[in-house]
Amino acid sequence: MSSDSHDHDGPHEGPIKTPKQLVLAVVFAFVVPIFLIVLLVKYVATDNRGAAGSDGLGAEAVARRIQPIGSIQVKDASGSGALKTGEQVFTAQCSACHATGAAGAPKLGDSAAWGPRVGAGYAALLNSALKGKNAMGPQGGGDFSDVEIGRAVVYMANKGGASFAEPKAPAAAASAAN
Repeated sequence: MSSDSHDHDGPHEGPIKTPKQLVLAVVFAFVVPIFLIVLLVKYVATDNRGAAGSDGLGAEAVARRIQPIGSIQVKDASGSGALKTGEQVFTAQCSACHATGAAGAPKLGDSAAWGPRVGAGYAALLNSALKGKNAMGPQGGGDFSDVEIGRAVVYMANKGGASFAEPKAPAAAASAAN
């Protein structure tokens, strides 16, 4: 037999011939895949791209979504100085319609338009202002107290020819009665 026939019949040998090579092969077999997985996770986790054309995850959008539905406002109603005058309430609330006569509202200072309303009395005018009448919505429970709305009614009626007394603040009325 020739020596050629014995070469292929011998024990099969692999690429690892020493214990050092075995350790390196085992380390690379575990470390390299783990390293690649860590890099892939880091790449996916740190890539913060929002949806195209959307700011749904932006700080401002999140703040708008989680804002409180209502809020509490504390107003100081301790004295008449805290109440608005009739002119201030008229300017802030009533002037949009009563300065121009919009939607059939009587204009400020128009005695002919205010005459029949003044004849009905202060209580009827205040009731119309607080509960609303025709195109005018109710003013009661809004930005101004009932006393402030009453002051605006007196201001407008007096400019139209009435001589109503301005309503007093509730605390002042109670102390005047004592």
